[in-house]
Amino acid sequence: MSIGSDFREESHRADQAHGRGMLWSLDLVPYLLSTLDALVIILACVGGGIGYHAATGSPIPNLLPCCAVGLMASFIYILRMSGIGYYDLSDSAKPGTEITQILVCWFSTGILLAFFAFLLKVGGNYSRGAFVTFYFVAPVGLLAVRKFTKTNLALAVAKGGLRRLDAVLVGDHRELAALGPRDRLALFGATDVKEFRLSGDSDPGARLVADKNMFRAVGDFIRRTNCREVLLVLPWNDDVRIDFVREHLKSLPVSARLLPDLHIRSLSNFVSSARQRVLAVEVQRAPLSAAERLVKRSMDILVAGIALILLFPILILTGIAIKLDSAGPVIFRQRRKGFNGKEFVMLKFRTMKVQEDGPVVLQATRQDPRVTSIGRFLRAASIDELPQLFNVLKGEMSLIGPRPHALAHDSYFEKILEDYAFRHHVKPGLTGWAQCNGSRGATPTVEDIAERVRLDLWYVNNWSLWLDIHILIKTFFEVARKRNAY
Repeated sequence: MSIGSDFREESHRADQAHGRGMLWSLDLVPYLLSTLDALVIILACVGGGIGYHAATGSPIPNLLPCCAVGLMASFIYILRMSGIGYYDLSDSAKPGTEITQILVCWFSTGILLAFFAFLLKVGGNYSRGAFVTFYFVAPVGLLAVRKFTKTNLALAVAKGGLRRLDAVLVGDHRELAALGPRDRLALFGATDVKEFRLSGDSDPGARLVADKNMFRAVGDFIRRTNCREVLLVLPWNDDVRIDFVREHLKSLPVSARLLPDLHIRSLSNFVSSARQRVLAVEVQRAPLSAAERLVKRSMDILVAGIALILLFPILILTGIAIKLDSAGPVIFRQRRKGFNGKEFVMLKFRTMKVQEDGPVVLQATRQDPRVTSIGRFLRAASIDELPQLFNVLKGEMSLIGPRPHALAHDSYFEKILEDYAFRHHVKPGLTGWAQCNGSRGATPTVEDIAERVRLDLWYVNNWSLWLDIHILIKTFFEVARKRNAY
């Protein structure tokens, strides 16, 4: 049974047209549609004011109040329409224009504007006649734009010109085969989504091997394209496969939703909503939203940039001291795993006579003979970590986050701790919640690394800007204590 609203029948040609013409990301659709509505409202407000005064023979007044009223009206209108999913592709591609919905929202918006004008006593700056003209001209423009965008969106969907670039579809071959274009549009907002099919082999062993290889390809694709969501189409009664998928999603910092299977879809036509088009089960949530990532990144750039400027003399003197103390490079480079499991080269001041970066890496111990004379001081004062400020500016690390481990240690810890991979859901940090709570240095026992992972996962699940600031402040006191620093 097909689900969703009555989309145009020609949408069945979308999959056949895949690859022809330019592909537009689904993320752009709500922004483009809301921007068009805002332009219509502002132009109607300014045009209504000019037209009214021209018709009555009065001089054209200052247009700044018209622009202000138009901006306020567009803000209220778009906010209310966004709240009911008006700009989502699944609603925007329906053949019928929502005349009643648009008129009710617009005229109630006008009433709100009049109320605010009375409350704030700003009505004297704007002609009542201009407002009435604007009040009745704007809905005509909004209806015309909606009709225009619906026609063009339907054509884009039919030609396969809209694609979800931020998501991948993983599913059972039978479930994927049963998804028609209208089902896809209603389930995840586009007919064109990158697909990965789980094996249909009847032999359990061969199927397991094929599925593992497929998930390696999923991980590579997500890391390469920075996808943010995995959409799962699996039989809801296949517990074994759902558990298998959940296990392999742990290392990927993406949200994952289990969509209705063929049996569930046959029971009902799901009604679209503003936040979630259909019933779905959240298998894994995204670690940070786009806004939170922007805030965190802004803080990283600001603090790391200022720190490098202030600490530049210390960096130069440290480099000279290392060069005079022992032979070898000033900077030690070692591969680590970062956000989304991507490898990067982490920078440190060299504090040892060896430079291990391979399948075997020995952790430093107290009185370790490999540590140089100057290196012992640098490690105790955590000065050896300062070059990682460059990793922070490059975006490979953050100021605050789980500390990255050598690749050899990562591989070992992932085998013995089930939730270890969740640490890669955020960028590794120069310092972190674990470090400022005493869990730093070597991890000689399973209990030690388990405690560190527990603290890291608490940070991932409870991130806030104030928590990062708290950790930064607490780190200064932890460095002064020199606890577990050797």
